[in-house]
Amino acid sequence: MSLKLVAVTACISGVAHTYMAAEKLEKLCLHEKWPVKVETQGALGIENALSENDIAQADIVLLVTEIQLENSERFAHNRCVQTGIHTFLRTPEKVMAAVKKLATSPQGTKIVLP
Repeated sequence: MSLKLVAVTACISGVAHTYMAAEKLEKLCLHEKWPVKVETQGALGIENALSENDIAQADIVLLVTEIQLENSERFAHNRCVQTGIHTFLRTPEKVMAAVKKLATSPQGTKIVLP
């Protein structure tokens, strides 16, 4: 199953965990052979911002965050997996399993992992 993902990572301090999660996600998607674009919302502001086109073409949106995201309404109509950074870093296999499960769900479906 080939999926196209976009993601946003953001942590409270906006430093290490934001970028650790982005790097881990990129490695996991490379392993699955899924293209991914990761926007980071960190201490330096928004980097690698997702365009409307990126979001429209995505099969799944992954929100890996400990804080309220800026512009989260952009993802209202997408399939979305939302989880905390610490959950993602500790158990990425659970998050990736949720992504695979969501792939066959209707647009607008959301999965929230504690």
